[in-house]
Amino acid sequence: MRLNTLKPNKGAKHRKKRVGCGESSGRGKTSGKGHKGQKARSGGGTREGFEGGQMPIFRRLPKKGFNNAQFRTVYAVVNVSTLEERFDDGAIVNEAALREIGVVNGRYDGVKILGNGALSKKLTVEGAKVSATAREKIEKAGGSITAASEES
Repeated sequence: MRLNTLKPNKGAKHRKKRVGCGESSGRGKTSGKGHKGQKARSGGGTREGFEGGQMPIFRRLPKKGFNNAQFRTVYAVVNVSTLEERFDDGAIVNEAALREIGVVNGRYDGVKILGNGALSKKLTVEGAKVSATAREKIEKAGGSITAASEES
């Protein structure tokens, strides 16, 4: 197989429907929109959920329940393998250091270090939650963990 012989599967590609290109094209004149009416107009049609003037179902049904999602705690997840790649031996790992090197971006309530991958460097982890496997790997490599590291 060569790059110049690659092509999409049969039926995977379709021609764009070109409407309004003369009556003999089969899609001319009204261009498949019928005659007059709201749906024939440019930008015409009804909004989502419109039921022809009848009271829509989303207004007929009662609003019920509570969603706790807005109060959840969101952690930036960092694997031990990432720490191995990005940090030097003896480095201090905290949220500020992770943001500085671009591992953590955006709004988070904290950082959690997980045990995916191998670690051979001696690192000092500060102010981050640490999983049990990550704790084991960090301590086995000779590193230490301080504060806010309760497992969950």
